[in-house]
Amino acid sequence: MLPPRWVRRVILAPAMIAITLVAFTLVPVWLFVAAAASPWLPGRFRGLRVLFVVLVHLALESLVLVAMFVLWVVSGFGWRLRTPWFQQAHYRLVELYLAEMFSVCEVALKVRVDVEGPAPASYTGRPLLVCCRHAGPGDSFLLAHALVNWYNREPRIVLKDSLQWDPAIDIMLNRLPSRFIRPGHDADGTIAQIAELATDLDDNDAFVIFPEGGNFTPKRRERAISRLHRLGLHRMAERAESMLHVLAPRPGGVLAALDAAPEADVVWVAHTGVDDLIGVADIWRALPMDRAIEMRWWLVPASEVPRDRDAQIEWLFAWWERIDEWIASRKQAAA
Repeated sequence: MLPPRWVRRVILAPAMIAITLVAFTLVPVWLFVAAAASPWLPGRFRGLRVLFVVLVHLALESLVLVAMFVLWVVSGFGWRLRTPWFQQAHYRLVELYLAEMFSVCEVALKVRVDVEGPAPASYTGRPLLVCCRHAGPGDSFLLAHALVNWYNREPRIVLKDSLQWDPAIDIMLNRLPSRFIRPGHDADGTIAQIAELATDLDDNDAFVIFPEGGNFTPKRRERAISRLHRLGLHRMAERAESMLHVLAPRPGGVLAALDAAPEADVVWVAHTGVDDLIGVADIWRALPMDRAIEMRWWLVPASEVPRDRDAQIEWLFAWWERIDEWIASRKQAAA
């Protein structure tokens, strides 16, 4: 259960900074342990690589927390945090954090990203609704990095409320346009929050949603299919059974966003390369990853988006089938 906001601000955030200070004080010890363990671990210098990524993450997280505290004080102890200048300052912090962490992962974990689709210039001048496949570790991080640093967008993101255990994510995204939701709790309230977040998008905004509602795993895929059968949606369940690499999409949030932002173009995002890393053990075995993550972006102008509810649901499933086919083709090519 998520602790109250005051606990997260007064205890968790300072605790993160304290942990960082202790970790850096003990760097010689960590270096010795990681170096000694590396010859016994698969992969080249796995222990040292992981240690480097962890230390950089702690340092960046703490620096962001300190910077946000300064912004809170300068804004009049929170009085002007919602004004454009302070919103831009927070987006700048997000941009710098994502860029640095991405660079570290590229070097230390030997990860590269190959992107197909329209060039960034194709996305300018229109608000976007971004619907992304959800699978593997860090795909939301990668998507946010791409939107902020490659496509010059200000994301509005729908996230699970459990992510507020991370102090930097908690404070940052509660100051910027975003919504933390509890899966399976108050479905009508969640839809209302999604619609509110997708309202009044600017030309450089990107509303982000993961229609599957959670990371892909084979068990979740089976549960999603069973859920459709229980609801009497047998035709949709049959279509979901034919999709082997994605979960059946949940239309409610997507439809609410489409209704709230009829002027927005829609972007569909697929990716593959880390979707086989389901649990912590899988991630550990894969380090350093030494692999390519492939991303595919499709842009649909607002004028081509269906407006009838049934047609929108059909359109969503058709796109999800297309995404599944693309993933299957990339996996087959890599085999």
